[in-house]
Amino acid sequence: MKEKNCIVVFGGSFNPPLNSHFLMAQEVLNQYEQVEKIVFVPVNNKYQKAGLIENKHRYNMLKLVADKNKDFSVSDIDFYGERSLYTVEVLEKMKKQFPNKQIWFLTGSDNLKTIHTWKGAEELVSNYKILVMVRNQDNIKEIIKNSKLLNNYKENIFELNPEARNDISSTFVRLQIKNGKSIKYMLPDEVYEYIERNNLYKV
Repeated sequence: MKEKNCIVVFGGSFNPPLNSHFLMAQEVLNQYEQVEKIVFVPVNNKYQKAGLIENKHRYNMLKLVADKNKDFSVSDIDFYGERSLYTVEVLEKMKKQFPNKQIWFLTGSDNLKTIHTWKGAEELVSNYKILVMVRNQDNIKEIIKNSKLLNNYKENIFELNPEARNDISSTFVRLQIKNGKSIKYMLPDEVYEYIERNNLYKV
């Protein structure tokens, strides 16, 4: 058995967190024995994204699920600045927090397509292992081939099992809530109940 010496950072808006987010995290644990923990890092609500609800709600929803899984945790590392941290800054902070661990980054193939435009992109793909979950019909090999940056560091990019996936998006779920439709089975019961209790996404 491999030594558990890796922390996987899973950043996102989690607006709201869905079953598919936790499925993706669990698949990482299934696929890589050396992963000790998945750390969910919700973005600061100063992040430029329409309809992003308060930090505390997205943190609380993630925590309700993570607290029931010893291999999951949630970090509010991005909540305290004047702006949302760049991914590479989050990973640097995690490196300081876990100095004796390898830090990996988990993302979807939709983000992989634009990662070359991110602040500190080269530092990100050269210094960290990137785990990618296929979204929609994306072809990871093609995405890498079409990007000079990704191609240069392709040995750091790994595709998760494409069988373990779910393309329902948080945008779709928010729309369902707004239209008064059921969102059951799209997200964990704890998250569903929290949304109902706090009357979120209705407007």
